[in-house]
Amino acid sequence: MKILLLYPNLYGINTLPPAIGLFTAILKNDGHQVRLFDTTVYEGLYNSSDADKQKSENLNARPYDDSLIRQYTKNSDAENDFLSLVRNYKPDLIAMSATEDMYSIGVNILSHLDNHRPPVVAGGVFPTFAPELALKMSNNKIDMLLIGEGENTLPELCRKLERGDDISTIDGLCTIKEGKLTQNCLPKPVDLNIYPLPDYSLFEESRFYRPMQGKLRRMLPITTIRGCPFTCGYCNSPSQRDIYKNSDFDFFRKKDIEHVYKELKHCLQNYRADSFYFWADTFLAWNEYEFESFCDMYSEFKLPFWIQTRPETVTEHRFKRLKEVGLLRVAFGVEHGNEEFRRKVLLRKVSNNTIIDNLNIVTSLKIPISVNNILGFPTETRELAFDTIELNRHIRSDGINAYSYTPFHGTPLRILSEQLGYVNKNSLATSITNPTMISMPHFTKKDIEGLRRCFVLYVKMPRHRWKEIEKAESLTPEGDAIWKELKDECLSKYMHYDDNEKHDDD
Repeated sequence: MKILLLYPNLYGINTLPPAIGLFTAILKNDGHQVRLFDTTVYEGLYNSSDADKQKSENLNARPYDDSLIRQYTKNSDAENDFLSLVRNYKPDLIAMSATEDMYSIGVNILSHLDNHRPPVVAGGVFPTFAPELALKMSNNKIDMLLIGEGENTLPELCRKLERGDDISTIDGLCTIKEGKLTQNCLPKPVDLNIYPLPDYSLFEESRFYRPMQGKLRRMLPITTIRGCPFTCGYCNSPSQRDIYKNSDFDFFRKKDIEHVYKELKHCLQNYRADSFYFWADTFLAWNEYEFESFCDMYSEFKLPFWIQTRPETVTEHRFKRLKEVGLLRVAFGVEHGNEEFRRKVLLRKVSNNTIIDNLNIVTSLKIPISVNNILGFPTETRELAFDTIELNRHIRSDGINAYSYTPFHGTPLRILSEQLGYVNKNSLATSITNPTMISMPHFTKKDIEGLRRCFVLYVKMPRHRWKEIEKAESLTPEGDAIWKELKDECLSKYMHYDDNEKHDDD
């Protein structure tokens, strides 16, 4: 059977998706032919900007040379290229894997198919939590939806389609007939240790490179954990655990260290990785035995690696060990600086002192960190947002991300946003790098976006410059000119990219 995988994504979001690598390997092992259409390599797709370069422009990340990636950039028409591939390859099935913020890109690509197209199935977190909306937004170009994890559902669907068998009883499959959805039961969470090693051979060469600390690295993803033990209100991982709470299954799972080792060797030997990023919502959700086993195992490689974790998981011993075996950089989710707001709205029970003290442990070990922040949460005010700025001024990070809040389906804050009338019930979440889609009368979209682009200036520059910075929030030609001047000054005088910098007035 011929299968065409469709991966809709924006240029500059260059993280390799482990799911596509895994589906490719599983389907090939079942004897199918597999091709991939990945929109990431198309610059300017639907007027989008370069996400990684945009972060660099806004001082959220270090500047870097992207000439290697640009060698593989496609400037042709993505829709025409997709149609050409479909005509020449003649797939028996098109399978789209998409996050909610990229779903509309996939639908736009599919909308150019005529009525003689092959059947199309779409899967991901978005169809899992909003199948009716996923169907409504599909423009009659999607015939089936996968809910839950698809590692068992997709190959079973392919086998039955190939044999001409009935597909109506497959766990995790939603079939669509005459515009109506029939939803089967969820598949059980998969065992992370029984599947073949991922196959990334279908990706363009440029997709193996990712900017990190001012340079491009041939950085491969390694999945260690699925799910998360924490219950943040803006994340869908807790909801994925909740849908299994009345069953004997748990969505939160850890891959055996032995299997992690095999995947590391595989990516080194087959894809020439020079570094890794470990794919886990909270890397340090391991217990002590698992953590020590990982460090002992990884000491054989000692290649640079990136992780993300929570401030609460930091101990000096753990980060000394991680540094010994190659830790390059850590991303910490802080998200908001007001303790009460963070506890009541974001459902995060951690103090500012814990965040500051624990992140200081990491930076004192000369380990570079980046901090993720979100602006424009439902009910947030400008004053509350400045609490986030204030907290960041006490953290010695050389990467400060300020994203707009994105109300993904399957999260408690999406429900709150709809209840308060801040977001249309039938709207799709947009990319976190885009301006906010939340409409609040007391903290407008322009207010949020203006503050977002000046976030790093407020954090890094002296407090007596804040009145000047406020003028740069204005999204006007005059405000743009002030912002550019301040940004250049901040880059040259205050972005030292070391962990010992201090503010002039602190």
